[in-house]
This record gives sequence, structure tokens and C-alpha cells, in this order.
Amino acid sequence: MSLEDLYQDVILEHYRSPRHKGRLARPTVSQRGDNPLCGDELELDLAVEDGRIRQVGFEARGCSISVASASMMASLVLGRTLGEAEGLVARFKAMLREGREDPELGDAQALVGVHRFPVRVKCATLAWTTLEAATAALEEAAGRGGPAEG
Repeated sequence: MSLEDLYQDVILEHYRSPRHKGRLARPTVSQRGDNPLCGDELELDLAVEDGRIRQVGFEARGCSISVASASMMASLVLGRTLGEAEGLVARFKAMLREGREDPELGDAQALVGVHRFPVRVKCATLAWTTLEAATAALEEAAGRGGPAEG
């Protein structure tokens, strides 16, 4: 089995059985993201406690790349600090830009091949840019002293 075949299997597994699928009952922040070019949509919920992501939930409607990427992202950021999550977003985007694997991204490095298909990059990054918007909303809300809704 080639590495490309293995990566394809990982992507399909996350698409067919997404991790952390479903909305949270009491999120600290909810953020909506969409890709108007292809119709992918994502609703992301985070429960954050003491600056750490304690729960992640999402509902996604879209292609296999978009849903798999959301599943991979949710699994990867669970238990991380907001700063660590933001760092993972930057690493993921760099991986897609440069086309180089990054072992720190776990299963998400299976999406490295998407860099060869520019039209699919937005599918792969939807969950990550939505996470980025959610963390920004949390930071803004912390400055105002209120809950974050996006």
C-alpha cells in the first residue's frame, strides 16, 4: 500500500465516521463557516475552560475533504490551549501552501495532497478558518467580558 493510498483511507474514514460530530449543549463559542464556491457549511462549537478546549462539536454539510478535515481538526485541538490551537491552524495552512507533511498535525497531514488542487484548498481549510474565527471571537469576548457567538 502506498502512502497516498493510506492517506486516502484516513480521509475516507474521517468522512464516513467523523469524530466529535454533533453540536454541544453549552458551548462557550459557536462559529459558522461556509465556502460559497462549493456550498460546504460548518457549525463549530467549542467549550473552553481555563483557556483550554475541553469539548469540540460540529455539524458539517459538504464534500468528503471538508467533513474529514473538520473531524481531524476537532480531534487534534481537543485538550489544547487556544494558543496551541491557533498554532495548529497556522501549521495546517502552511502544509497546504508548501505541500510538505507535518507530523504535528496527526491525521490531518493526510490532506497534504490537497495542495495540488487549488480549488479544493478552501474545502480543506474551512474547519480551520472557522476555528480561527472562533478563537478570535473568544479573545474579543474576553476583552468585553461576555460570551462569544459567531
